[in-house]
Amino acid sequence: MSSIIFPNPRKHEFTEWILFGDYYYNARDIIGFGGDLSVGNLRNAYRNGIFPWHIEGLPLPWFCPERRAVLKFDELHTPRTLRKEQKKNDFTFTIDKDFRRIIENCARMKREHETGTWITPDFIRAYCDFHQAGDAHSVEVWNKSGELVGGLYGVDAGGVFCGESMFHTASNASKLALLFLIEHLESRGATWLDTQVITPHFETLGAREIAREEFLDKLAETQSRNLKLF
Repeated sequence: MSSIIFPNPRKHEFTEWILFGDYYYNARDIIGFGGDLSVGNLRNAYRNGIFPWHIEGLPLPWFCPERRAVLKFDELHTPRTLRKEQKKNDFTFTIDKDFRRIIENCARMKREHETGTWITPDFIRAYCDFHQAGDAHSVEVWNKSGELVGGLYGVDAGGVFCGESMFHTASNASKLALLFLIEHLESRGATWLDTQVITPHFETLGAREIAREEFLDKLAETQSRNLKLF
C-alpha cells in the first residue's frame, strides 16, 4: 500500500468545488482524494486533523473541515433525564471488548437524512486493522442478558479522542456509552474530544464548532502532553 503525503492543513488552499465526471462536488472541507486506508495513512491523517469519509462516486475524500465540532468536558451539559437514566440503568460498559461488532452495527444503523452508509466494507476492514494496531477503540454497552445493545468507536489521535460513530438498540445506550467514555478520558487527563461534525445530540450535550485553525492548535497542544488514553 502506498503512503499518502497530506498537505499541511494550515497552508493548503482548499477548493470550493471540484469536477468529477459530469458533476461538481463541494470540496471546501476536503484536503485530498484517493489513496489507501492503510494503518499508516490513517494514523498520519488523524494526527494531522484529517479523516476519511466515503462519498459514492468519488475517489476516497480526506476531510479537514473549515468548522470542526468539539466537546469540551468543562462545558458538558447532561440533561436531567439522562442523568437519571445513568443512575438507574443496568447496563455493563466495556472498552475494546468487541470492536468489530461495534463498527458493523454502526454501519447498519439507519440515520435521519442519510441513505446508505459511509462505513463501507473497506472501512470496516481498515478500522479493524487500525484497532489491532492500537489506534482505534470502542465502547460496548451490554444488557443484563449479556446482549450488545449499544456502543461507539473512534480514534486516538495521539492523546485526542476523535469520535467516529455510535449505535443503539436499547434506549439511551449510545448516549450512556458516550458519558462512560468521557469519564474514562477524564481519568486519563483528557479535557475534550473531537466529534468532527455537529449533531443535535452533541449540541444538546454542549458541543460547539470552532475554526479549523483553532482546532489544529488545540490538537497540537494536547498531543504535546503525551496522554495515554487507553
